[in-house]
Amino acid sequence: GAMAPGKKITARIKRTLPVKGPQAPTLSELMRWYCLNTNTHGCRRIVVSRGRLRRFIWILLTLSAVGLILWQCAELLMNYYSASVSVTVQFQKLPFPAVTICNINPYKYSSMKDYLSELDKETKKALETFYGFSEGKSKVRRSADEWNSTGSNFFKQIPLLKFEDFSKTVIDLRSGQKRKIEGSVFHKDSSIVNSGDSNDIIGFQLCDANNSSECALYTFSSGVNAIQEWYKLHYMNIMAQIPLETKEKLSYSADDLLLTCFFDGLSCDKRHFTRFHHPLHGNCYTFNSGENGTVLSTSTGGSEYGLQVVLYIDEADYNPFLVTSTGAKIIVHDQNEYPFIEDIGTEIETAAATSIGMHFTRSRKLSKPYSDCTETGADIPVENLYNKSYSLQICLHSCFQKAMVDSCGCAQYAQPLPAGAEYCNYKKNPNWMYCYYRLHEKFVKEQLGCQQICKDACSFKEWALTTSIAQWPSTVSEDWMLRVLSWDKGQKINKKLNKTDLANLMVFYKDLNERFISENPANTLVILLSNFGGQLGLWMSCSVVCVIEIVEVFFIDSLSIVMRRQWQKAKKWWNGRKRDGSGKPGQAGDLERQGHDNPVCIDEDLPTFNTALHLPLPQDSPLPRTPPPNYSTLHLETAFTEQLPDTLEVGQH
Repeated sequence: GAMAPGKKITARIKRTLPVKGPQAPTLSELMRWYCLNTNTHGCRRIVVSRGRLRRFIWILLTLSAVGLILWQCAELLMNYYSASVSVTVQFQKLPFPAVTICNINPYKYSSMKDYLSELDKETKKALETFYGFSEGKSKVRRSADEWNSTGSNFFKQIPLLKFEDFSKTVIDLRSGQKRKIEGSVFHKDSSIVNSGDSNDIIGFQLCDANNSSECALYTFSSGVNAIQEWYKLHYMNIMAQIPLETKEKLSYSADDLLLTCFFDGLSCDKRHFTRFHHPLHGNCYTFNSGENGTVLSTSTGGSEYGLQVVLYIDEADYNPFLVTSTGAKIIVHDQNEYPFIEDIGTEIETAAATSIGMHFTRSRKLSKPYSDCTETGADIPVENLYNKSYSLQICLHSCFQKAMVDSCGCAQYAQPLPAGAEYCNYKKNPNWMYCYYRLHEKFVKEQLGCQQICKDACSFKEWALTTSIAQWPSTVSEDWMLRVLSWDKGQKINKKLNKTDLANLMVFYKDLNERFISENPANTLVILLSNFGGQLGLWMSCSVVCVIEIVEVFFIDSLSIVMRRQWQKAKKWWNGRKRDGSGKPGQAGDLERQGHDNPVCIDEDLPTFNTALHLPLPQDSPLPRTPPPNYSTLHLETAFTEQLPDTLEVGQH
């Protein structure tokens, strides 16, 4: 089989021409081949530029361009998970929120007297001892036996103390004697100042029931704050022992609290309100709770079309030590949301008409990876104790209550009960107060981990409130209005209601514009790739094909050359060991194959003019040059040492 002329020339060139490109024997040859053949112009300029300065400038420019590309692409990647905020305002019929109303005083003082008599006696005694306050000699002077009656042993354990000169010397409320006490001091008031008037420093000491030397002192710069905090501590302990059904009876009924009601211009009554018992605020009443499956909506803005109620506050039946302000507390919230009235409630004053205008906003944030919010709270490892939709507030309170049960063995009175737990009280948990104060201190300092576990909800509704107040009823209408309201309440006509027992409340939409604030991804994959392409094109005149080329040359080809070198070295070493073992001299064929001898060189491309120019000259031949004109003969100077027989045959034919 004679070989075709083209194939013979190809074979001859392959034997003679040094190998370039992916089959290059060394990394430097591969890099040179890449720079000459790549689509990125900077690399080519490095190789073809003449002069060291020009080559150095091109190296500098190319490296700068690569650096800029890497920096810009890193910026694009870092900003990929950014969001843009859009605000949409639309005018439509709006659902009316739930409005929860509570009396500031949780339980009728007249009903609570049996439960609080011991505590009230102790509080009055403290006021007399420390401040010389008395309600009349007959009431204050008691026999020693009276102090030792049942139940007062709890007050003996945690008495009110008066501190002298910021030292640990205190005057005991009961004995009036001075004594030294141990324990670290915690100032519950941030406003405490060392004024030198040490008589103002008052507080109490809480000790660990299991270790009496472990104590904490709680001091207050204001005696009012000290007495209230001390009273609340004992009050919560008493209330924790009273069953829920009893407490509901001790608090205000809907008939007690609500005198008149209007919504959207129509009359309403207690049937439109749902009772909800709050541990700190007693019986509260929610208008439009959505409990029966229907949520009221309003199609017109303005005070005429909102909720209007007159509340009966009954100031005379207030607990004098538990609450120091008069009025009601209200909170506007979604039907699925728990009303944290103690945290974010708005106070309504008596003898006034309070108008609350609302603006409705719905917000939606993007969840991971854009922000660290939760869609439903299902991914938060905290049990929701409130039986309402997830919120950050619910999570924090539930987390603290769980920590309270785990650490102190009982639940804190102000929050719902976890399954299988019961509320703390002295009789069953003598150590709970010390434990609670220590735990609460850790919670505030973010040492319990609740603030780290709990996340914001991704979507939430918000009613922004604007409050305005007017005197109500007016002086001229006061007389007849109070008489009519007294009649409505079922009292005798000669017993007129006092205006300080009444509060007028209006809750309405100022306008029916719903604001929807949403986050949208600022980038998509298409935009990211377009930006990458723009950077590569701008700095390196490069495309996706160019990037693939870089991956091929710098990773695949470079790795194959390195691996081939290592294989050849290992093979050489192994052949050397075999020779040393057999004693035979090494064969010339065992030498490392270079360039064109490499078996990997398989290239089926036909030779071109450019490849022919790269053929080396024979040793004894002069450089090819243009011969002088000889018109009689046509002599062709060739770089080949002999004419191929195939071409001779072609010439003869």
